[in-house]
Amino acid sequence: MSQTLKNCGSFEWLDLEKPKKKELLELTEPYHIQNKLLEDSLQHGHLPKIEKQDGTTFVILRAYSVEPSYNHSEVSKLTNKIAFVVSKDRLITIHQKPFEFLKKLAEEDFINPESLMLRILQEMLLTFQAPLDWLSDKMDEFEKDIFLSRQVKLSVQSLYFQKAKARISKKILQLTQNVLNQIVVGETNYSDLQDLKETCINLILHYEEVIDGANSILNTHLNLTTQKNNEVMKLLTVFSAFFLPLTFIVGVYGMNFENMPELNWEYGYYLTWGFMIGISAIIFFWFKRRKIM
Repeated sequence: MSQTLKNCGSFEWLDLEKPKKKELLELTEPYHIQNKLLEDSLQHGHLPKIEKQDGTTFVILRAYSVEPSYNHSEVSKLTNKIAFVVSKDRLITIHQKPFEFLKKLAEEDFINPESLMLRILQEMLLTFQAPLDWLSDKMDEFEKDIFLSRQVKLSVQSLYFQKAKARISKKILQLTQNVLNQIVVGETNYSDLQDLKETCINLILHYEEVIDGANSILNTHLNLTTQKNNEVMKLLTVFSAFFLPLTFIVGVYGMNFENMPELNWEYGYYLTWGFMIGISAIIFFWFKRRKIM
């Protein structure tokens, strides 16, 4: 476990990284924090939440913590959480994964625990911007593959993972928005909190656009694939229409009967060819008239 205690003048900031349950209980015992809340902070896949008790606010939020190109469809694989225990004179942050922005913020000065917590929340929201930009670029690539490429070579599996990442990110941001709406801060930090709410809403809307784009691309891909299959079936139907009557004629004259009058005709062979060509011409012009070809 790694721990950092910083005295910010009017309050203390205790940052705990990868604490074990026993260590966490021992370190936080003087602060009288409910064990249930501490257990929540150690759960790997816990979703964003907020609880208030005796002047102390307990918050869990999640930040996007993997490379944008990383393909997975689970919340715990794409994001990691930070738990906050904030009071008037103290801020405790608990997390399992190291975050670079926490180390940078440790070098800055803050007037109260609320301002520090809001600054951390801002950095956590910003982690969703890079994957959003990457997903938007991927949607553009998928559209080019469908509409500008002669052959449909869309990877449905890749599209599934991009849509799953957008869906999970939107879900986390919606839960984060719910938490932000319940956070109460002093007048000096009210403007910062409002900015966070606006940032969260903008991210949700953009991720929703990505999801809609993914659905549209998938539907277009399926429609183009169906259209291509229909064209193949149409071509096979046309060939069948030409060769079915010709095959029938060949089958009739291929029978090994002794008494077949046409076999003794001097021009029977040429008449049969002419008859078959005439049938093919009739079928061809009929297809043309019906605009099937």
